[in-house]
Amino acid sequence: MASPYVTFNREQWSALRASTPLTISDNELSLLQGLNEKMSMTEVSDIYLPLSRLLNLYVGGTQELYQATHTFLGNQDGKVPFIIGIAGSVAVGKSTTARILQTLLSRWPNHPKVDLVTTDGFLYPNKVLEDRGIMKRKGFPESYDLRRFINFLSDVKSGLPEVKAPVYSHLVYDIVPDEWQTVRQPDILIVEGLNVLQPPRGDENDARISEVIVSDFFDFTIYVHAEEKHILQWYVERFKLLRQTAFSDPSSYFKRYASLSDEEATEVATGIWTEINGANLRQNILPTRVRAQLILDKGQNHMVQSVKLRKL
Repeated sequence: MASPYVTFNREQWSALRASTPLTISDNELSLLQGLNEKMSMTEVSDIYLPLSRLLNLYVGGTQELYQATHTFLGNQDGKVPFIIGIAGSVAVGKSTTARILQTLLSRWPNHPKVDLVTTDGFLYPNKVLEDRGIMKRKGFPESYDLRRFINFLSDVKSGLPEVKAPVYSHLVYDIVPDEWQTVRQPDILIVEGLNVLQPPRGDENDARISEVIVSDFFDFTIYVHAEEKHILQWYVERFKLLRQTAFSDPSSYFKRYASLSDEEATEVATGIWTEINGANLRQNILPTRVRAQLILDKGQNHMVQSVKLRKL
């Protein structure tokens, strides 16, 4: 069966960087990478620079198309942001991917304003999840306020001057009341989260949501992939590191885990993965991989081994 993707190994993909300059420093990279994900400058050069070049070409083509439409209609409406969706499992490194792409894309001259929004802000507050009996399904599709998320994307894509997104705190593990991230007509908006490639849920009680899905608003989509056994290893490693960082904060929702031994932490983290994150990956996240326009396939060392680009 023919694949809808063209597959590149690292060497082939790296060659597509062409003459794209490296516009990120070692210090910047250290601030952008995840807690247990040591990103090398070689990885940025070989994988993310070619990707930024590809996305820059897509953005340029889309901007020309918008301008042609405005010329045809004889109006000068506000600019419409190019929206990139980044999906993948918990602990796979999609947040690092999003931050690196945000930095690289903002250095291209034709789209200097690049914003990043995570879907965590569109989770229902813990009180709602508790009332519905789905607190242990946080991150599953039903734990998100899909109507609010779609309204946000629709407003951004409509070119509104300001659009607000709720803010989520990983420290308190909940939505922060009366705190917002304001998006003001960026050239590019990167939306990162577990659920960005989800197909329709088929909610018979809400015809609008059944007809409109999140990915309808995206101009380009990326899925960060790795084998589950590797992601589990990264998740456990991160959980252990958090004992000395976020978990040690007295206001942390997970402060009860700060004093766990290595053996206890491994057992707890593996249990959480089995019950929640692994189940969500297999049931809801991994099946959406085939909907992405580009797939970054990672190996055990967190380095991208191959890149798949959907054929046009």
